[in-house]
Amino acid sequence: MNKILPVHTRHKIVCGVGRFTAITLALFWWAAELSAGTLEQAKRMHDRLAGVPPTESVLMEMRDELEAGRGVAAAEIAMEHDGFYNLTLKNWAAPWTNREQDVFVPLNDYTATVVGFALDGRDFRELLYADVLYVSGASGLAAYSNSNNNHYQQLESSGISLKTLQARSQSSLTGLPADATAGVVTSRAAARSFFKAGTNRANFRFTLLNHLCMDLEQVHDVSRVPDRIRQDVSRSPGGDARVYLNNCLGCHAGMDPLAQAFAYYDYEYDADNDLTGENGQISYNTEGTVDSETGTRVKAKYHINSASFPGGFVTPNDNWDNYWRAGQNQNLGWDPALPGSGSGARSMLQELAHTEAFASCQVKKVFKAVCLREPGDAEDRAALSGMVSSFKSHDYNIKQVFAESADYCKGDE
Repeated sequence: MNKILPVHTRHKIVCGVGRFTAITLALFWWAAELSAGTLEQAKRMHDRLAGVPPTESVLMEMRDELEAGRGVAAAEIAMEHDGFYNLTLKNWAAPWTNREQDVFVPLNDYTATVVGFALDGRDFRELLYADVLYVSGASGLAAYSNSNNNHYQQLESSGISLKTLQARSQSSLTGLPADATAGVVTSRAAARSFFKAGTNRANFRFTLLNHLCMDLEQVHDVSRVPDRIRQDVSRSPGGDARVYLNNCLGCHAGMDPLAQAFAYYDYEYDADNDLTGENGQISYNTEGTVDSETGTRVKAKYHINSASFPGGFVTPNDNWDNYWRAGQNQNLGWDPALPGSGSGARSMLQELAHTEAFASCQVKKVFKAVCLREPGDAEDRAALSGMVSSFKSHDYNIKQVFAESADYCKGDE
C-alpha cells in the first residue's frame, strides 16, 4: 500500500526538483553562451588569419581548441588554409617591396620569399641576409628571370597555392656570388625599387623602415663622428652650416658608414625606353671589376654630386662600420656577439637583423595586421613584450607571432 506523503514533504521535494532544474538550465545556457562565444572567436580568428570564413568542420575544430584553452593551436588550424599564404602574408609583405609602400603590387621574389620563410618556419632574421629566394615548384610557370617578374605574376594570376613555394639559393637563380646575396634586400624587387638610380641610401632607409620600424628621424644623432659622410652632402645647405650640423649630420653620420656596404650594387635598365625599370636587373661589381668612373669596384653612383663638398668622404670599397652602437642608438639592442663592422651587404644586414628592434618590429607589424589596430594600452604592451620573447624562443618563427596575436585579439569586436 502506497503511503501518502504529507503536504509539506511533497512541497520540499517539488521545490528541490525545481531548484535542480533551474540550476541545470542555468548551466545549460551558460554552456551555450560559452560555445557561441568561442564559435564567434574561432570565426574571427579564421577570418583574420586566412582572409576567408572557415568551413563548418574547421570552425568546430577551432572552437574545441579554444574551449580547451589552446588558442595558439586554434590559430594554427586557420593558418593551414591557403588564404593565409595567398592573401594574408602576401598583403602583409607587399608594401615593403616598393617606395610607395603600396599593397596593390604584383607578387614578386621579395614577397614570395617572406611567404616562404613563414611556410617553412625559418629563422626570420635570415630574411635579410641568407643566400635564398623562393620560387614555386608548380609546373607550367615561366622560370625565374633576372630581367622580368613573369614567374611570380603567372603564379599569382593562376591562383596556385603559395604553399608550392620552395627555397632555392639566390646565387643559383641570379648569378650573384653567394657572399653578395642578402635575402630579400638583394632580391630583384628590392633592387628595382631601392637600388635603381639614387645613391643606394634608399635601400638602407627602407630596410630600416620596413624591418626595424624606424625611419631616419628616429635614429637621428648629431653626436656621431661625421668622417664617413660622402661628398654629395653639402656642409652648408642654402648657405647655412647650421642646417648641416643640426639636421643632415644627424642622419648621414650613422647611415653613410652602414650604407657603404652596398657600394658594389646597382640596378641597370634602359632609362630611355623603360621608365619604370620593369625589365631591368640587379648589377654587382664582382672582384676584379673596375668601374670606369670611380677606378675601383665601387659603383659610379657613390660619386654622384661629388662637387657638393669635395672634401667629403670618397667611398673606396664596401667596408662598413656601425657608429650607432654608441650614443643614443644603443637602444636598438645590437647583438654583442657581432663585431659591429665588416665588408659587404650580408654582414651589415645581419647586424640590423640581430637587433632587439628587429624582433620588436616584426611583432608590432603582425599585431597590427591581425588585430586590425595599433597596440594601445598597458595590457597590449605587456602582450607584445611576451610575444617578442616567444618569437625569440621559437627560433624567430613568424607564424608563432601570427598565432599568438590572433589568440590575443580573438575577443576584439
